[in-house]
Amino acid sequence: MENLMEKLKQIEEKYNELGQRMADPSIHKNPKEYQKIAREHASLSEIVEKYHQYRDTINGIREAKKVLSESSDPELKELAQMELKELEPLKEKLEEEIPILLLPKDPNDEKNVIMEIRAGAGGDEAGLFAADLFRMYTRYAESKGWKIEILSSNASGIGGFKEVIFIVEGQGAYSRLKYESGVHRVQRVPVTESSGRIHTSTATVAVLPEAEEVEIEIDPKDLRIDTFRSSGHGGQHVNTTDSAVRITHLPTGIVVSCQDEKSQHKNKEKAMRVLRAKLYELAKAEAQAKIDEARKSQVGTGDRSERIRTYNFPQGRVTDHRINLTVHQLDQVLDGELDQFIDALITFDQTERLKKVQ
Repeated sequence: MENLMEKLKQIEEKYNELGQRMADPSIHKNPKEYQKIAREHASLSEIVEKYHQYRDTINGIREAKKVLSESSDPELKELAQMELKELEPLKEKLEEEIPILLLPKDPNDEKNVIMEIRAGAGGDEAGLFAADLFRMYTRYAESKGWKIEILSSNASGIGGFKEVIFIVEGQGAYSRLKYESGVHRVQRVPVTESSGRIHTSTATVAVLPEAEEVEIEIDPKDLRIDTFRSSGHGGQHVNTTDSAVRITHLPTGIVVSCQDEKSQHKNKEKAMRVLRAKLYELAKAEAQAKIDEARKSQVGTGDRSERIRTYNFPQGRVTDHRINLTVHQLDQVLDGELDQFIDALITFDQTERLKKVQ
């Protein structure tokens, strides 16, 4: 553990240095720099706290062993023995926790998330399943105190979605929802099926970290912006102006559109948020391709073609194929109780990454 202790000392020094810089009155003249330092300082606080706890635990064990070997007082020896029984398991626990905290952080973990759910194979039933997934993520976001806003949607005729794109705003949203990217499969008797046969349908989920404007610079000359009349929802809500917006990014061919708002300006703003996220994801994928080996150590590939989870209605079970985890709590999962899967995926991911650095 000598290397670990040395690394922890260096992190503590960095933490103290950042604290001193934050206390310097001159830094407040540059709010952006202050926020950057404050974020880095906060990100190290948990590691430093664990280091202090670990250091105190080691010192406590050393003192207790010294008492046991040198003291002739039975009461002192008994107290030292009790302290060892408490401190030695704590030392083991901290030795498991600290290496995980030292793993490189995903720089996107604290970002908001743009999610896309698209109906796959299965016709109308796939559209209904896409709506089920949207509701599941909405409930999950609510349980975390996150906010959801639909950016774009394309409804199917019987209450489903051909496609729905939405943003999840909240601290740590990407750190948990990133594991949801891939193909989700449902096995059930469709409401449209009179013979009672079980069908298999799919929907794809894509999870993109929202990119800030400073991270992705878009040259206006690279954009073609078209406006068109929103299809609306019928009746009095039919839009009579060209408020819907379609943006084509000419260098990549990426096309995004938004028609949910009555204002052309708001639709354009939402479409640009989606475009930035897509361009950020593209840049990230290109960089990731260069370090394929590291990618293989993570849970799945995040690829839309990878089947990640099956929701089986007849047996009331949900199976995550990446970690072979099955629970018989289908209703609860579809009601947003996803933590048992996400926590297990995070643990598996951390374990695999630790193998790479040990």
